[in-house]
Amino acid sequence: MLEALFLGLLGGLLGLFLASFMQLVTISTMNWQSFAELAFSFSMTFAIAWKSLAFSLVMGFVGGVLPAFRAARMNIVDALRSS
Repeated sequence: MLEALFLGLLGGLLGLFLASFMQLVTISTMNWQSFAELAFSFSMTFAIAWKSLAFSLVMGFVGGVLPAFRAARMNIVDALRSS
């Protein structure tokens, strides 16, 4: 279970690192009928970072809870043979 949570946290941190580079990009679109431009950029806040890390931990838990229950019910000798 700890391994699944650690992998979820690691994935969340990697995602935050890669998403931080999105602050350097400005996305714009042009309305050619009125010549109006709409431009926006991504800004990472502490709330976004906290919620994304919490989501990655939840996903790590969800992804690891079923294999953990299965491994907890197996005998040690059977678990070593099946791997």
